[in-house]
Amino acid sequence: MAVLVTGGAGYIGSHTCIELLESNHEVIIVDNLCNSDKIVVDRIKELSGKAPKFYEIDITNKKDLEIVFKENKIDSIIHFAALKAVGESVNMPVEYYSNNLISTLVLFELMKKYDIKKFVFSSSATVYGDPHVCPILEDFPLSVTNPYGRTKLIIEDMLRDICYADKSLDVAILRYFNPIGAHKSGKIGEEPNGVPNNIMPYITKIAVGKLPHLNVFGDDYDTPDGSGVRDYIHVLDLAHGHVKALEKLSEKPGLVTYNLGTGKGYSVIELVKAFSEANNIEIPYKIAPRREGDIATCYADPSKAEKELGWKAKYTIEEMCQDSWRWQSNNPDGYKNGK
Repeated sequence: MAVLVTGGAGYIGSHTCIELLESNHEVIIVDNLCNSDKIVVDRIKELSGKAPKFYEIDITNKKDLEIVFKENKIDSIIHFAALKAVGESVNMPVEYYSNNLISTLVLFELMKKYDIKKFVFSSSATVYGDPHVCPILEDFPLSVTNPYGRTKLIIEDMLRDICYADKSLDVAILRYFNPIGAHKSGKIGEEPNGVPNNIMPYITKIAVGKLPHLNVFGDDYDTPDGSGVRDYIHVLDLAHGHVKALEKLSEKPGLVTYNLGTGKGYSVIELVKAFSEANNIEIPYKIAPRREGDIATCYADPSKAEKELGWKAKYTIEEMCQDSWRWQSNNPDGYKNGK
């Protein structure tokens, strides 16, 4: 029986596929490659020693996606595929609602038709909105400050309704914080199309000479240095968390929700300094106006995941910075001319 990984050629999905294959799962990747590259699938095979099955399909297209369900015996689904940039979502809400919600509904319909009972959802700390206090626990009130976050919250609500109606389902909602880092080999990492929306690929593009400087959006938040504070987690820790969540579903727990974070917050300026120190590269930055949809502080209490999944983030901020730079320095043009 196989694990279907939507968005499996993407940043988090690709690292999770390696972890799944190394844990002896059969993996099927479905990805439309809108923000990834076919080369990633080859590198997953190279790094894990096992070949995932790959379909280049847009999962909003039910007819195309059903081919995957017909041709394979799927036991469980990990759903990564989504548009995911906070700032972009504010400017492109229709595209975000259309892509993220329709793709998930198509998956739910096919899960029901083909009697698939295990589902891991890639949610986000954005569903906590602007939290009243940190660290954030899973039972905190939910609200959102941007369309990207709203799509995640709507899908979470869908899952709660679906699981209420069908008690045979086992679903894990994973709310993760700010993934950075890359595979230790330097073979795969975060490589968005166009100008990066996320901070670490933007920093590494500066370090490799592709961009001039970093814009720090706001220096007047109520934080130690005025810049936004986030819980940065290594993508390898995150990948491991998805495998542990899948294991949990074999215990038939029903609907479960976990934060995946380190429990420690770093400001944007602290992250820039950590990268500079870890790699001996100065990263120039300028203060820019606050970005719509952003909040001051967001970091996790990950103790529930440690207790119930046996999972805990182990990589340091220095390792996250070093691994991010190893990926980018080995692949200055991304997957086009990389090593």
